[in-house]
Amino acid sequence: MSEQPAKKAKTEAEPTLYSYWRSSCTWRVRIALAIKGVEYKYEAINLLKGEQRSEEHVKRNVMGQVPAFVVDDKVLGQSLAIMEYIEEVYSGPALLPSDPFEKAKVRELCNIIASGIQPIQNLAVIAKIGQDFGEEHKPKWANYWITKGFESLEKELEKTAGKYCFGDEVTMADCCIVPQIYNATRFNVDFESFPIIKKIGENLAEHPAFKKAHPDNMPDAVKA
Repeated sequence: MSEQPAKKAKTEAEPTLYSYWRSSCTWRVRIALAIKGVEYKYEAINLLKGEQRSEEHVKRNVMGQVPAFVVDDKVLGQSLAIMEYIEEVYSGPALLPSDPFEKAKVRELCNIIASGIQPIQNLAVIAKIGQDFGEEHKPKWANYWITKGFESLEKELEKTAGKYCFGDEVTMADCCIVPQIYNATRFNVDFESFPIIKKIGENLAEHPAFKKAHPDNMPDAVKA
């Protein structure tokens, strides 16, 4: 897989990304934008203050979540859909292979992470676990479900991985896996059981686009 043929972007407008620095879903989109070299306006939405549930923001994202991606007065509110749009509209390195089956496999990896792992341990779910069962159950819950998801993901990556999730070229799946690795680290997942995931994470940590999109480099980052 290589850089897409040079083409004029289908829009000249600067997009706006409504984001929270440590949100997995917005992080995926930031990586995709960085890979493509797309400049955008960053609008912070503080999830801890509940700004995502404001009437104004719900108009952008009907689920009251982040991200929301606005360009030419058009709005998208789901990270995978936004990344697909970015792939279609902007030139630069391809996020998906050209072969139909390989393209579907990359999307499968994306969905294992974005549909099968991340939603079960996102901020809202973890908060509800703490509210209903006690704060001490939050890290246990997240660790259990990430570990369980990684067991399946590792098996799939045995079939597809090279330097990255799908061979030796960065794809949309890599945009998804890095935020999930970050969450796994936060919740003390044992990476010794997941050598492929661990190695992919190490490789991607050296990639300039992934460095640029890292939460610590966002304007709303909370410094330790």
